[in-house]
Order: sequence, then structure tokens, then C-alpha cells
Amino acid sequence: MQLMVLMLVFGGLLFADEGMYPLSEIDNLNLPGLGFDIPADELYNPEDVSLIDGICKVGGCSGSFVSDQGLILTNHHCAHESIRDASTPRRDLLEQGFHARNQAEEVPAEGYKVRITVDYQDVSQEVLSAVSDTMAAGERHQAIEDRIKELEIEAETDHPGLRADIAEMFIGRTYVLFLYDYLKDVRLVYAPPRSIGNFGGDIDNWMWPRHTGDFSLMRAYVAPDGTPAEYSPDNIPYRPRRVIAIDPQGVNEEDFVFILGYPGRTYRNRTSHHLAFEYQMRLPMRADLYEWQIEVLQGLGANDRSVALKLASRIKSLSNRMKNYRGKIQGIGRIKLIEQRRQSEQGLQEFIATSPAYREQYGNLLDEIAAVYSQQQQRYPYEFVLSYLRYSSILLRTASTVYQRSIELTKPDLERRKAYMERNLAQTEERLFERLENYVQPADEALLLDMIDRYGNLTVPRQIPALDDIFKTNSRPARTARIARKMLKKSRLSDPEYVRQLLDVKPEDLAELKDPVMRLAVALYPNYERQRDIDDECSGKLDRLHNLLVEVKQAYEQTAFIPDANSTLRLTFGHIRGYSPADAIRYHPITTLDGVIEKRGDPPFDLPDEIVSLWRQKKFGRYEHPHLKSVPVGVLYNMDTTGGNSGSAVLNARGQLVGINFDRAYEATINDYAWNESYSRSIA
Repeated sequence: MQLMVLMLVFGGLLFADEGMYPLSEIDNLNLPGLGFDIPADELYNPEDVSLIDGICKVGGCSGSFVSDQGLILTNHHCAHESIRDASTPRRDLLEQGFHARNQAEEVPAEGYKVRITVDYQDVSQEVLSAVSDTMAAGERHQAIEDRIKELEIEAETDHPGLRADIAEMFIGRTYVLFLYDYLKDVRLVYAPPRSIGNFGGDIDNWMWPRHTGDFSLMRAYVAPDGTPAEYSPDNIPYRPRRVIAIDPQGVNEEDFVFILGYPGRTYRNRTSHHLAFEYQMRLPMRADLYEWQIEVLQGLGANDRSVALKLASRIKSLSNRMKNYRGKIQGIGRIKLIEQRRQSEQGLQEFIATSPAYREQYGNLLDEIAAVYSQQQQRYPYEFVLSYLRYSSILLRTASTVYQRSIELTKPDLERRKAYMERNLAQTEERLFERLENYVQPADEALLLDMIDRYGNLTVPRQIPALDDIFKTNSRPARTARIARKMLKKSRLSDPEYVRQLLDVKPEDLAELKDPVMRLAVALYPNYERQRDIDDECSGKLDRLHNLLVEVKQAYEQTAFIPDANSTLRLTFGHIRGYSPADAIRYHPITTLDGVIEKRGDPPFDLPDEIVSLWRQKKFGRYEHPHLKSVPVGVLYNMDTTGGNSGSAVLNARGQLVGINFDRAYEATINDYAWNESYSRSIA
């Protein structure tokens, strides 16, 4: 299908050093001068097959098709939930690994979807036609959301079988409609044992030197006629338009490499006020909560493998985010990033002052942005508790989803929240029951009790009447514990069949149920609705202000800004290169099996005996690196990546796969806010 070129920057301006480039910008890059040995139309071609046809998004990660039978190479941690779901204490695939000897043995990966970018076009004018200068901030934000939903449905009607999603590129300014092949039958094919796929565990996570084999194989299936379909034993492997070739020679230091992948979210075009809010409040509060929750959940599963398996993916996700946030906090402080951003904003303000027209349009811009974030900081302690009260408890989240769903289904489709529109409803319900499958009452009890206690300890005004009566006596800790325990014990919401029955119940009837968790969810509903209105108002203000900010910054800096990452397909490139994270330390960019053996010890540094035996015999075969005289394990490079790039194929100058991206170095966790050659390194 024809790809429509999108121009996101002003002609004649220079790009900044970092880069997660939209595919529309490929023609603006000097690819041979950068190190590519393939032309631009080999990366993407609006008229023919190109590399992007072999690149996919799998779940929340990236992946690549490495066979014409739909085989996808991605990360072990990206396939983690499917491995966990297929595991039992007797058949523990997380611990032992998994290898389907034929397609019949492949395991359905419930909840996983695969997307392949087919087409995209600029729809900024169509989206922004829904707003006017007279609209209030919240009204403006809602009008944009409603218009986006309309355009997505129109696109899917015009392109049956494809999935449409509109992504905001520059806040309040530019919007792009993406069309995807959307594959719904995904199966697990291969996963290494934990001692390879998660070698080093959380100790080595986000760290270099790294020695883990973080990879797995999955396969996408379609109906016999080639159309996307839900799981069926009659389905056949998907045949990708392009297969990514693998170069078994690997890489050497300073080799050119690039990635086509789906990076998640960055915030580089935000102000110092956003950074200060992240640094002072959001990141530390979340990191502290996650650290406490990890300790609790690990304790609950310490002596019961069945419990540990149910909690495994949750613990892994919390651990990953917690360490990421700690790295961000350290990095922002270490390089004084907030101070750097303030200095650049001072220069911007001085530039604005040079012109009466600029003063008129932009004079108060930074002060207005500061005022929005000041209000956010004042509200955040309460908003934090309100948000995690629901997210920390599976049963309360289940009840909230069921009740919210019942209300949304009384509305016309276009007036519903996105998760409850007909095109998204099945996936929302699928996620609901996936969470229930991993319910552990002691975990829910401990985490719910903690959030109720945090609410009781708020120093800002309490705003949740449903919880206030819990704190009317001085015996709060004991009384709260009893209430939380009794609430969960008496609830029937841990029973999936009961929950399925509730999907047919009207909102008013749900509100009359005696189930204590449902009663709490119903009582909390107005709080979440008020919070949504506040968030919409805040977003509407920032939509307008950031639109103006991009305008004046581009005039000031004479630099073309790359839109922040937003889970859409991007190109980034660089070199296999080490770095120096601290005084007197220099890291080389390739680790080997020798280093794995050096680290070998107790879990999480244990190894399969076969690996040790082969290493002792030096039976490396074709996998021996000619210069290192060992088997390469990890590689380091200065490409610009972030979350969502996990699973991305690392490609050499000829477009051949030489690695699989899975991490950043600890110092590079601040890539979400800033990129720098001296510390931004990613790991494959």
C-alpha cells in the first residue's frame, strides 16, 4: 500500500545530534555519509517491499520476522508473560526453558498481538479542525480525543482488516494516522532457561557489562485465507512480506549499526518544570512504592512456587521500572539536567524579549507552563494514592473495570472511552481475565492495605469519602487490616465465572450488589471521574502551550526537533562503542562467554552444565569471534533507544541482523529526557 510521506520539520533546519527518526525523515538523511550500505528505499519503500515489512511490534516490545513462516525474534522479557502463563510448578518453563519441536507443540501466547506498519499519513488538519480558540482547555482536549476516535473508525471502515491508530507527534500540533496489519494469534516457540534468559537477574539489569541471553522466539498465525484471526488450530503461519537476514559474523568495535523499532515514550521537548516534577515527585514516589511492593511479593512466593509463578511477571515489571526510575533520578541529578534546561529556557526568554511580536505571543509562555506543573505538584500526593489504590489491587481493579464498562456501554460508541469502544472492548476484557488468572489474595490484601494506610497518612486534604470512615478511631492500623482482609475474603470477584456473569449486569444493579469490593469500586467511581476531568483540563492547557513552545524554540534554536517517541516506528543509528561512566573506568563494547563463566555462581548467576562443558572444551564452532577468540554475548552501542525498543533487531550497514536490543546502560536510563554521546549507551 502507498506510504504517504509526512513532513514533521521545517525545511532548511539542521537535526539535533540524537535521533529517533520517523520514517518520513529518511529522505532528509545522508545515509551513505552516516554509514548505511543500503539506499533509503531499502529501509522503506512506498512502492515495494522494504525492511520495515520485516519489523513488527509484539505486545509492548519490538520484534523481527526471521523466517517466512512467521517466526519472530524478540526478548525473553518481552515473552515473559506467555512463558509464565504456560508454566506450572511441575512444568516450570520460566526455570527450565521451552522448545517446541514442531508447530503443534507451540503454546498460545494469550493477550499478545503483533502489529506491522502498513501505511501512515498526516491528519493534523483533520484533528485540529475539531477545536477553536474559544474552547476551554478541558473541552479542547476532549474535542481532539473525540475527533481522533472518529478518524480511526473511518480509517478502519475504509481499510477492512487493518488496525488504525492516531499518534500525537508534537503536543497539540501534529497528528499521524498509522495503519497496521494486526495479528491476533501469537504462539510461544522457544525460550531459554532462566539461567540464560535472565542470567544476572535484577542485579545485572540495566548494567554493563551484561551477559544475559535475553531472547525468545514466537510465531504469528493467520486464518487459512491469510486474514488476521483469533487463535484456531486451523490457522496457518503468517508469511511476512520481508524476512530479516541474520549475519553470523556479528560485529566489531566501531561497526555501524541501526535499529528500526517501536520506542515507547520520551519527554525531551518538555520544559524544566516537567523535569522538576519528575525528579522531585513522580519518580521517587513510584520507585519507593515499587521497591516495597517487590519485597512483599517476593516474600509471598519464597516458599510456594505456584504463588511465585503467578507473581513472577508482576515482580519483573515492578523491578524493571523501579531500577529504571532510580537510574533516572541519579542521572538527572548527576548531570544537573534541570539546571541545564533552565539555562536554555532563560536564553529562550531573552530571545522572546528581542521582538515585540514574540513578546506579545510568547512572553508569558514559560510562566504559564510553570503554573500548570505547580498545580500538578500540589495535587500529586493525593492523585498518586488514588491511582495506585486501584492498580495495586487486582480485585479492586477488576471491580472498577466491570463497573466502568457497564456505564460506558450505555453510551453511543463514539462517546465511550477508548478502552470500551467496540473496536477495543474484546482486548479490554481479555486483559481483565488475564489479571484474574494471577490473583493471590495475600498479595492483594497487603498491597490494598498499604494504599489505604497511605491515604490515611496524607498531609493534603482527603477527598475519598468511601475511605474516610476507616480512620475515625485511633486503632487505625489493626482496624484497617481487618477491613481489607474481610473485604477481599467476602468478595466473589476472584471467580472468573462470576465476573463473566457481571458483564451482563446494568450499572444500577452492580451498585446494589453486596460484594464489598464492588461497593468500594462504585463509591470510588466519582473520584476517578473528577480526576479524569482535572487531567483533561491540565492536558488541554499543555496542548496549547507546548504547541507555542515548539514554534518559538524552532525560531530560536534554528534546529529541527524530532518528535518525542510515542510507540510508532522509528529509525536510530550509531556504532558499536564503549564508554567511560566514571573516573578511571573504561568499558569495552563486547562481552563474551568467558565473562559469563567468570560471573558464574549462585542464582541469579547460575548456568546450565552444558554451557560450562562446551566452554571448557572450547567448542565454539562458527560462533567464535575471530578477534575475541570466544563467543560474543552482549554488545554496546551509542544508538538512541528507550522502552519499547526491547526486542528490536540490531542491523548492520547492509540491513542484516547482528543482535537483539534489550536494555540501556544505567547511565542511559535518562534517555527519556535527554540523549548524550558520552553516556547514552544501549545493550543487545
